[in-house]
Amino acid sequence: MTAITEFERLEAPALWRADSTAQKQEVIVSVGEATLTLTDNSGAVLAHWSLPAIERINPDETPARYHPAADSDEELEVDDDLLIEAIARVRKAIDRNRPRPGRLRSTIFAGLALGAFGLGVFWLPNALINHATTIVPDVTRTHIGEGLLIRIERLSGRPCRSEQGDIALRKLSKRLLGNDGSRIVVLGSGIETSQHLPGDILLLGRGVVEGHDLPDAPAGFVLAEAARAQAHDPLERLLREAGFMAALRLLTTGDLPADTLDTHAEALLTQAQEPPDFDRLIPRFEAAQLAASPYAYALDITGETVLPLIEADTIQIKETRPVLSDSDWVALQGICGG
Repeated sequence: MTAITEFERLEAPALWRADSTAQKQEVIVSVGEATLTLTDNSGAVLAHWSLPAIERINPDETPARYHPAADSDEELEVDDDLLIEAIARVRKAIDRNRPRPGRLRSTIFAGLALGAFGLGVFWLPNALINHATTIVPDVTRTHIGEGLLIRIERLSGRPCRSEQGDIALRKLSKRLLGNDGSRIVVLGSGIETSQHLPGDILLLGRGVVEGHDLPDAPAGFVLAEAARAQAHDPLERLLREAGFMAALRLLTTGDLPADTLDTHAEALLTQAQEPPDFDRLIPRFEAAQLAASPYAYALDITGETVLPLIEADTIQIKETRPVLSDSDWVALQGICGG
C-alpha cells in the first residue's frame, strides 16, 4: 500500500515501557512494511509491533500513546508529529482493507433478498402455475371449460345444434380422438377455424364444416387443434394470461374469478391461430389413417407453406379410411341450419 511504502524508511525517537511496572526508556522506532521495530541506542531490537494490531490509547492527546494490542500493557509514547501521522495513515490504510463482517453480512442479506425477490417474481409464479396445471382434477377443468364456453356463447351466439348433427359430431370425435372424452362444438360465428378449451372441449368454426366438400379437411382441423391442446395445455394458457393470483385462487378455492374467464374468452376469439407443428401433427394423421393433403390445401391453396403435410400422404400415410358416412357428413354440414 502507498501509505506503508511512503513511510518505510521513517525513524524517530520515542519512549517505550515493556510493561506497567517497567521504567520508560528511550528507543528508536522504525516503520517497516507491516511492523514497527523498536531498538535501543546501540541498535539492539527490543520489540516488533504489528501495525494492524496497534491501538492508540489517547486519540486526541500529545504525546501519542500506543499499545501493541488491546490486551497488552506494553506502551509506546511518541511526540514526533511525522511518526504519529505515519502510524495513523498506515492504520487507516490497513483498516480500509480489512474484511468488514457487517458489510459482508449486509452484502449477503442483500443478495439473499435479491434472490428471494427473483424467486418471487420469476420462479414462484411459474412454479405455482405449473403446480396448478398438474393437480387440478378433470372435473374442475371441465367446469372451467364450460364457463368459458358460456362466455364465448355470449359473444358469438349459441353453438350450432341439431339431433343428427350432434350424433355426427360424436362420431367424428370418436373416429379421430378415440374415447378420451373430448367434445367437439361448432360455433356459428366468433372463430374462423378452431380453438380449444380446458376440459377437452374443441371448438370448430361454422366455415370449417360448411366450406368443404368432404369431411377430410374438417377432420384435419380437429387433429391440428388436438395437437395444439396437447402441446399447450389450455388451462396453463389461461393461468399464464390471468397471472399468479388467479392460479393461487384456483388452488385454494377450486374456481376462477368471473372477470378472468370473461377476459380469456374474449382473447380466445381474437387471438391469431398458431401455425400447425408438422412434426407433431403428421403422426396424428398417420394414426387416424387420414389423408393430410385436404387439410393442407384448406390452409394454403397453393400448398407452398404446407408441403410437409402434402408429402406425408405419399411418405408416411400409407392407409386411409373414411372419416364419416355420407349421411353423417350431410348432417354435420347442416348442423348450423344453413
